[in-house]
Amino acid sequence: MLHTNTTRGWGIAIGMISILFLMSASLVYGYTNTTWQDAYSSFFHPTSSNNHLIIRDVRLPRALIAGFIGACLGVSGAIMQSITRNPLSSPSILGVNAGASFFVVVGVVFLSIQSLQSYMWLSFAGATFAFLLVFILSSTGREGLTPLKLTLAGSAITALFASFTQGLLVLNETALDQVLFWLAGSVANRPLGLLFTALPYMIVALLLSFIRAKELNVLSIGDDVAVGLGQRTVWIKFFFGACAVILAGSAVAVAGPIGFVGIIIPHLIRSLVGLDHRWILPYSAMGGAALLLLADIGSRYILMPQELPVGVMTALIGVPFFIFVARRKLGI
Repeated sequence: MLHTNTTRGWGIAIGMISILFLMSASLVYGYTNTTWQDAYSSFFHPTSSNNHLIIRDVRLPRALIAGFIGACLGVSGAIMQSITRNPLSSPSILGVNAGASFFVVVGVVFLSIQSLQSYMWLSFAGATFAFLLVFILSSTGREGLTPLKLTLAGSAITALFASFTQGLLVLNETALDQVLFWLAGSVANRPLGLLFTALPYMIVALLLSFIRAKELNVLSIGDDVAVGLGQRTVWIKFFFGACAVILAGSAVAVAGPIGFVGIIIPHLIRSLVGLDHRWILPYSAMGGAALLLLADIGSRYILMPQELPVGVMTALIGVPFFIFVARRKLGI
């Protein structure tokens, strides 16, 4: 564990260097054989060769998208686990992924929408709507908003939207063909324009989360204690919940629903830097980016020359980890 602020600061520097290395590796490795020299010359001495075009036009957008999406999912998962006090929380626990998928399928089935840009806005709207619905449902009653009610409401809304989505896809096979690649979760074949459209929302949500991360430390010791210290717990939960849904919604909007990153990374980060969210959140951003970049590189080799969607790769990594955490934390 990194015990001091000095070692944690050095950890940030090492983490950033590692992410730059992984992004560079993402430019080099894949089905088409390219070298590190090809990657260097494609930017500083570009030509119209096939290798240079693949690196600049295919792999560079893929690496950038994987890095940003992984960072958003890592921070979103850390926030959700904190405000729900549930070690198995992730962007899917509040219905974000399910709401986004449902809105995209509705757009395809009833509005005949086909463009990735339209998918992005529909998924962002669905993620936001699902979060607001979960928040409203979990805030009703005498006790107000509690972690248990938030988790139960999120699970119920997730199941509801997932059922609606599958029902529409069963009734409309054409829609299934159109959105199947998006529902699998992938950073391949995504134009940089999608990332640039969502990037301002990602950056603002990340910065606000980092700046106000100290409030999560007070919230994590219990609502009663936090109220006694003068904290407005409902407002804090709504604020960080909104940041989490913006991050997760943006990630789903660009790459589709990618699971388990938000579960795996926060647990690993807490074992590394402790329980201070001022360090957990930035480390979760780096950890999420690194994990998704590694998963994307690995997905190119599992079934070569075919590629696995990165969402399938993260599931292969995440399911055993999920079972381990469930057994350890919940005594299952």
